[in-house]
Amino acid sequence: MKLGIAMFPADFAIRPDDLARAVEERGFESLFLPEHTHLPATARTLAEVGELPAHFSHTHDLFVALTYAAAATRDLLVGTGICLVPQRDPIVTAKAVASLDALSGGRVLFGVGAGWISEEIAHHGIDPARRWSVMAERVKAMRQIWQEEVAEFHGAHVRFGPLWSWPKPQRPSGPPVLVGGSGPRVADRVLDFGDEWMPHAGMPVAELAERMAKLRAAGHEAGRSDEVPVTVFGAESEAAHLAQLREIGVNRAVLYAPPADADTVRRFLDQVAPFANAFQD
Repeated sequence: MKLGIAMFPADFAIRPDDLARAVEERGFESLFLPEHTHLPATARTLAEVGELPAHFSHTHDLFVALTYAAAATRDLLVGTGICLVPQRDPIVTAKAVASLDALSGGRVLFGVGAGWISEEIAHHGIDPARRWSVMAERVKAMRQIWQEEVAEFHGAHVRFGPLWSWPKPQRPSGPPVLVGGSGPRVADRVLDFGDEWMPHAGMPVAELAERMAKLRAAGHEAGRSDEVPVTVFGAESEAAHLAQLREIGVNRAVLYAPPADADTVRRFLDQVAPFANAFQD
């Protein structure tokens, strides 16, 4: 099992490049950064989700922050955890992901999700009720841009004629797409347009193990030669919990670091650094 770190890249927290260096120095495999483009400053959002911590509205742009992280490290994998695909233009996002992957030497993990704050999604001109189908088409369209010399896509939500776009990612199919979510249809989405499943921690380990087994069986039936990898996002920073995840076959566990000043974050990383040696293959 591999271990990663995630942190909201807030403008008041440790810089992404300093964070990335600290994570790599302590032996972790990967660094994931979440995103929110903004938070609607309305009573409707407050009623829907309640008061949210300041880091939700203070995040640096996802790909700018990841570029700093990649440039400051040598081997660390850099991931979107998650990229809110319905809120991003697919042609522009395909270019950003491919550029980051090419410049980093193929170190990108592309975690994707549909978002959960309805008004934030609506501000981007997307009906929140259709966000899952929008995400599916946009990821498929991005794959076409990555894979094809001349790409085009004609769907219900994404439509563009033949186009050229470089650079291309290191892998012909693009970086691994980690599909976030734990809903009843997430396995279908993983097999439809993803490479891996990235559930958020919270479900009982026995339930997670059962769902992993079903997903992997379905993957084999669909013709996948390898087991579908699973990354548990927001895992507990406890040895017993990590041991359980490794035992049931989780491939990667990601621990949340606090979005705080450099000294606070480094103390947290020092506390969890022994796990990098104890649990990583």
